[in-house]
Amino acid sequence: MLIPTLERDRALAVVRAPRVDDPAALCRALSAGGIRTVEFTFTTPGVEAVIAEAVRCADDVVVGAGTVTNARSAEAAVAAGARFLVTPGISEGAAGVAREAGIPILLGALTPSEVMRALALGAAAVKIFPAGLVGPAYLTDLRGPFPGVPVVPSGGLDAANAADWMRAGALAVTAGSSVVGAALVEAADWATVTARAREFSTAALSA
Repeated sequence: MLIPTLERDRALAVVRAPRVDDPAALCRALSAGGIRTVEFTFTTPGVEAVIAEAVRCADDVVVGAGTVTNARSAEAAVAAGARFLVTPGISEGAAGVAREAGIPILLGALTPSEVMRALALGAAAVKIFPAGLVGPAYLTDLRGPFPGVPVVPSGGLDAANAADWMRAGALAVTAGSSVVGAALVEAADWATVTARAREFSTAALSA
């Protein structure tokens, strides 16, 4: 379900906030803007409860866990109902938990060697992070030896450069603070979240 949704929307949202009081409303706001894959990160205290509520209440959104760094956090995410996992780097422990649970994992990588390791560990797609450090041209070069590998750049992306990353060969692009900033989440400003999600999604689909 994760990859088909990413292929359709070409975008996923990463929520990194000190608190998320209404994850279901946030998911609905993002979905209304065209982003139906949402990653809640382990940098949010008590994120397991956030994930569980989002999974329970947001039927049209694929809810996952991000900043998964080891087997323990992966197991907690799976127990909360996460439908996919995302790591910032290579984590054999998290990959093993995802494999055992039968859910997809996006393993973080930057170098060709890391991409190869992510694939060997069974990544459904490779998260290129921090993407802002290298730029879309790097992704074009990386796609040379890995033409069939689905890659998802993350970090430093916004509506102004999303299409550049898609043209460089990304499966989908990651919408972070430019779309779902912590202040918007805290203020429950769902109208702005929807508007920004729509702008980002439209840019990604335009490539």
